[in-house]
Amino acid sequence: MSERKVLSKYYPPDFDPSKIGRTRGPKKAGPKVQTVRLMAPFSMKCTSCGEFIYKGRKFNARKETTDDKYYQIAIFRFYIRCTRCSAEITFRTDPKNMDYECERGAKRNFEPWREAKLNEETEEQRLDRLEREEAERDAMKELETKVLDAKQEMAIADALDEIRSRNARIARAEKDGIQAEVPVEDVDEVRKRMDEEDAEAARRAFEGRKWPDIGEEVVSDEELEDVPEEAPAPVFVKKAKEKKNFGAALGIKKKEVVEVPAGPAKIVPPPPAMGLLAGYDSDDD
Repeated sequence: MSERKVLSKYYPPDFDPSKIGRTRGPKKAGPKVQTVRLMAPFSMKCTSCGEFIYKGRKFNARKETTDDKYYQIAIFRFYIRCTRCSAEITFRTDPKNMDYECERGAKRNFEPWREAKLNEETEEQRLDRLEREEAERDAMKELETKVLDAKQEMAIADALDEIRSRNARIARAEKDGIQAEVPVEDVDEVRKRMDEEDAEAARRAFEGRKWPDIGEEVVSDEELEDVPEEAPAPVFVKKAKEKKNFGAALGIKKKEVVEVPAGPAKIVPPPPAMGLLAGYDSDDD
């Protein structure tokens, strides 16, 4: 097996190892980055496509050492990609809470260290937090509320205009010395009256219209009474099918039958008796 391993290298005759000098390249500026294999420390939801990433999902991540420290404990930042849309997700270690903190690209589904903060907050802080959460609600709900408010304001403005116009008519009539009585009509009655007027107009329009004659026959009541209650069932007669003359197609001629005209029947005498019985007249012989 040793002969198949390439352990020896070729050195040319003019090779001089003293000519090879050691050179050091410039150090990379910025934080130290290395590629590591890790599992998702918590379940999260991608903010780009809405994909859920469960806890324990394996990723090839880039590990970055940040300049921040917590009591001389280094804080590391990790970069992963979403499994669906390949969006970049960033989270880092949180030594203070002994957990991880999601920074960008995803939203953590559950943060256990927040429960302790919720238990420690006072009533005023809780009310302030609830007000902030209500203010950050869906924009569509706010838009619907604004539209409803605008419709309500328009209805109020129309009602005010109607009241002002009615008051102006009353004041003008009283100024002229006429007692004005403005009847207040019910909306349902007005609609009912309008529907009746439309129906009457439609009836008049159809009455004046001349319909084309389509040739219908007017049947009187007497004719309807003469019609039998049950019509007789149709009778079908079977007709014999004519046979085809296949012999004519093959060239075979049939004998013609000569019909003899019918005449008076000819009486044929019976044949004479046999010789053995000749002269036999009576039983005595």
